[in-house]
Amino acid sequence: MANAEHSGRPAEAFGSTAVGTARARLRATRLGLWLVAAVLAVRQVAVVLGTPRGERLTDLETWVGPDGVLHVKGSLYDSTRFTGTPFGGLVLKPLTRSAEQALGWGWTFGTLLLVVALGLVVARALPQPVSRRTALLAAPVAISLLMLSLPVRNTLWLGQTSIIPVLLVLLGCFVARDWRAAGALIGLAAALQPTVLLFAALLWFTGRRRAAAATGATFAGVTALAWAAMPHDSYTYWVHHMAGVGLGGKADALANQSLHGALLRLGVSGPLEIGLFLALGATVATLGVRRAVRYAHDGQILLAVALTGCAAITVSPTTWQHQLLWVLLAVVGRVGKRASDRYVWPVAVILVMTLPAKMMLPNMAALYPLRDNAVLLAAIAAATVIPFLPRTSPYYRSPIPTEYAPPVPARWKHVPLLPFLQRVLTRPNLLMELLLIRVTYAAYQQVRLAATGGSNSAGRVRAEVHGQQILDLERFLHIDIEHGINHWVVKVDWLRGFFDFYYESFHFVVPLSVLAVLYWRRPVDYRWARSALGFATLLALVGFWLYPLAPPRLMPSLGVIDTVHGVQDFSKPDYGTLTALTNQYAAMPSLHFGWSLWCGLVIAIVAPKWWMKALGLLHPFFTVSAIVATGNHWVLDAAGGAAVVLAGFGLSYALMGPRAGVASVPERASAEPAVPEKDPAPS
Repeated sequence: MANAEHSGRPAEAFGSTAVGTARARLRATRLGLWLVAAVLAVRQVAVVLGTPRGERLTDLETWVGPDGVLHVKGSLYDSTRFTGTPFGGLVLKPLTRSAEQALGWGWTFGTLLLVVALGLVVARALPQPVSRRTALLAAPVAISLLMLSLPVRNTLWLGQTSIIPVLLVLLGCFVARDWRAAGALIGLAAALQPTVLLFAALLWFTGRRRAAAATGATFAGVTALAWAAMPHDSYTYWVHHMAGVGLGGKADALANQSLHGALLRLGVSGPLEIGLFLALGATVATLGVRRAVRYAHDGQILLAVALTGCAAITVSPTTWQHQLLWVLLAVVGRVGKRASDRYVWPVAVILVMTLPAKMMLPNMAALYPLRDNAVLLAAIAAATVIPFLPRTSPYYRSPIPTEYAPPVPARWKHVPLLPFLQRVLTRPNLLMELLLIRVTYAAYQQVRLAATGGSNSAGRVRAEVHGQQILDLERFLHIDIEHGINHWVVKVDWLRGFFDFYYESFHFVVPLSVLAVLYWRRPVDYRWARSALGFATLLALVGFWLYPLAPPRLMPSLGVIDTVHGVQDFSKPDYGTLTALTNQYAAMPSLHFGWSLWCGLVIAIVAPKWWMKALGLLHPFFTVSAIVATGNHWVLDAAGGAAVVLAGFGLSYALMGPRAGVASVPERASAEPAVPEKDPAPS
């Protein structure tokens, strides 16, 4: 044994085993990510091809179908249905002879292959240095994000060509080895989408002047070719429609995420709008190209391309949803000195590019300008103001580390199940928290509504059957007190007013207040409490989905008075539909009581004084009284709410371990990481 120890063989064997295990895990992770990308691709194709003809590939059908714009004789622009350049029409015209069904399938799978190629090029173009793990996992992650993004989904649905210019630019910047090929590829992209000419400026100011000249020459050549082949159409596009301003849908439509569209939506029109558009567009283009040149010299070529694309989106007269992929590419930029801040920008970009704008911001009139122009604002911010870190920054590779509280011993050996979820001492990024809370609540609303088939009337019969089951069970248990309490409270005006006010006012105010206080004063407890609340809400959504339940006020034969919402007209099919986005049959479990119980338990655990604990526990008591007295819940709904909250705390404990409590702060890691060696200058 001594000889074995000194020879080092056991250590070598152990090391080789560890390396082999790590490689196996990496292969499994990579395979899983490719599987996710494949599933997303299959789903997108199935959604498109499974939609009845006439509702899918509508733009493609408009162009190349039996009666499409490209098929009939005459001008491409006799109507505003074709929005491409004359060169785009010249390229697409041969497709009009293809069979309609074959063209639909071929176009869809061809677009899918373009998305895969785009993801592979993006993964190859990541700014160096990247680890082997990142390099292996980047391609499936990039393809998955592209498949989920609104521009790709919109492109597949409509049968558009907008992925082609993006791919041509990336091929010209990262794959083409010769300046002629690079210029030709980007020039072709500009011929299909004219604002891509902005990349000629990027090439010029980064020293690739031959490629910039080739870009301009290619653009001019193919545009002249299209002018010679279709002079009338070319005149209509470049002169009469002023580079496409008059084409497609209305310029002030929400789908037009350009400065021109935003100004029109804000009510600015005429010469003032044109002047503002030109001035603001020139400013964004100038700042965007300058910043792109700076990051290109820093070796972050993909970020430079993304910023130039964001500027092109802004200055284009019309930028439809399927033309917004440039914003998603800006996710590669690194923002923030702290490790905890590093994820804010990529998460924000991914959410903006994958979710409807209504899920990002509340439905408030004051926020409509932000909500209606969310992608445009993200593009402008990326091009002009987001402080992306240069590779020369000491924080680029080594951000200020996150501080963790010492782990608390658990009662069971295998707890926590996810030991990497340590207790973070510092506050999480506020913007990230607000964004995730908003998106999570919007998803919660959508799931609640979908639980009954998209409307309250769709699940009415089933919900009333379940309501009768709950009533029968309560009668068996002798706790069917809802009718008696409801009619007694109705007779006492001040008590009815108190419970109505409590029901309507404190459901959101108190949980948000508790979260805000914990965020500011007790960051460690904030993460623990937030996780428990999230788990409880997720479990409640499962309950809403599996067991839609009519509350007492919506049981026609029970005679309970709805003190909050007023008298319901049971003769109408949608009598329970109080709002378009609320499932009135999401009663089991009661999150009104569940969230209030969560508040009471958190306050009782965290509060330093006994009277604070007692005051916190009064909230769930008043809440359960209010939900029963107003006829909005059964007593057993409150029991269900208590069950999911306790389960939420249990899951938090099992996955993350015990609450850290008041722990001594470890020595603060150095705020100034060592300056890494400079990377070799980019070629």
